[in-house]
Formats: sequence, structure tokens, C-alpha cells
Amino acid sequence: MVAAGIAAPLLRKRLPAPPAVTQTVAYAAPLGLSVAMRRSRVRDVAVCGLQMWAYLAAYKSPHDDPNEQVQRTHFAYPIAIDRVLGLGELPTVRLQRTLARTGPDGPQWRTLDKVLVWTHWAWFMVPHGAVAFTLVRAPERFPRAAAMTYAVFNAGAAVYWVIPTAPPWYAAEGAYALDGVPSEDVAPQSAAGQDVRRMMVEYGEYFWRDGWGPLYSVLGGNPLAAMPSLHFATSLMAALLLAEVGPVAGAIGFGYALTLGFALVYLGEHYVVDLIAGAALTGAVRRLAPRFAPVTGGFARAVGALEAIAHEGG
Repeated sequence: MVAAGIAAPLLRKRLPAPPAVTQTVAYAAPLGLSVAMRRSRVRDVAVCGLQMWAYLAAYKSPHDDPNEQVQRTHFAYPIAIDRVLGLGELPTVRLQRTLARTGPDGPQWRTLDKVLVWTHWAWFMVPHGAVAFTLVRAPERFPRAAAMTYAVFNAGAAVYWVIPTAPPWYAAEGAYALDGVPSEDVAPQSAAGQDVRRMMVEYGEYFWRDGWGPLYSVLGGNPLAAMPSLHFATSLMAALLLAEVGPVAGAIGFGYALTLGFALVYLGEHYVVDLIAGAALTGAVRRLAPRFAPVTGGFARAVGALEAIAHEGG
């Protein structure tokens, strides 16, 4: 099960099986490892790693056929909501016009821009870092912390499959301007209000130079995975979990989450409504967790029984 789960995401474009089948196989890998290995911190970390391996495939798979995905992608509704929230103008446009600087030779990168871009890049470590911190400092809280963190990831990925939604920078590039209407028929400015810069990519090209292309190809994978913002949702969950471990860790977590939220809107990565939806997702997972506890607890006991049978000879 572990070997098949690791291989399935790599082979998903070559296999004739439906995506649901390859995803099921991928998500079975953590279960297989939980039976194959005795419980330890090494196994805990490996199970989380296999879960994220399956999640990455779930996140990227909708974009395996970009043409089909873009035909289903929504562009208009987040723009309409953000215009209301921004009192007639997109908050991203307001922030970039007020804070961003461009000179004769192109963008001028100030300390604020650099801090916000690096805050965005640091996200790849933050949710998992919070889970790891919990494992070390409060191991009795680790199962719950891991379950809720990765529940947010997986629930968000499910929405990306059902309702692919374009972020501000994508709408501004004009691939499609409104829901199902090609940009040659409707100017992108009519949807986005004005061009929105994707400042993270601009700075990445400036800072990493020739290394940016290969780096971004690894970190990217689905440009139409914007609603809800899992950047903000998982960072908010991390902050809440860190606060349960200690007040200092919680303060650091909330400080990071708020800074990231501002960065996501300012850099053109997300609409404000994406962040609101991300916060709602985190709140829903925390609220529903106690209701699912009997089910997840029973499942954990069943896996533990299989583990005991598998290792009873030792």
C-alpha cells in the first residue's frame, strides 16, 4: 500500500484509471505505513509526509488538463465581492497603487516588499512546522493537531476540484476575463478593474534570476487553486494550535498569519474574500472536530488493532 501510494501521484497522467482511483491509492499510503511500522515519532513524521504527498497530487491534478479546467473556472464572483469589500475598487489594486513603487528600470523593491514576499515563501514550512513543534513540545496534542491541520489541506483541495477559481493576478493577465468569456471578447480590465501585478513572481525573477524558473516549477502546480486560501487557512490553524501549546508560540503564530494575510492581498495572490473563506474553513474544521471524534477515534483503534496483529510475532 505504501509503495503504491507513493507511485500513484507520479504515474497519474500515464494511468488510464480515473483521478478518484489514483487519489484513493495515494491516501491509502499513510494507512499502510501505520500498519507496517510500529508507532514512533519517525512513523508519525512519515505518515504526515505521505499525507502531504497525496495532498499535493490532489492539489495539482485538476490542472493536469489546463484547457478543461479553465473552462470551468470562475472569475467574476470574487471580483464582485472584493469590489464591495473595497468600496468600489479591489483592495489589491488600492494597496499596490499606494505602496508599490516602479521606476524607469522596472519595479523598485523596498524593505516592505521583500519582507512580505519572504513571508509568503515561508508559508511552505509554517503549517508543518507548527505540527512538528507540537510533536516535540506537547506530544499528547500531536494527533489532534496533525488531524486538524491536514483536514484543512484536504477540504480545501476538494473545493479546488469542484469550484476552480482564478486569483487576482490570473484574472488580470487576461486568460479569461469573466466566467467562461474569453479575454478577446471582454477586456481583462473590465473584470479586474485594473491590471494587478503578481509581485511575488516579479521579485522571484529579480532575486533568484535564472534559478527562479526551476524553483517555481516545483512550488507551483495549479494556478486556479485560490478559493479558499489555504495559505491563510492553514496559517490560521497553525496559530490556533500553537496558542494551545503556549502563549509565546501562539503570539508568533498569529503575528505570522496576519502578516501573511496582508501579503497575500498586496502581492496579488489572493482576493480578500479568499482569506475570509479560508478563515471560515479553519473555523469549520475546529467546530466539527469534536463531532467527528468518535468516528476518528474508532478508526484509530481499528488501525492500532491491525498494527498489533502485524507485529505480534515481534
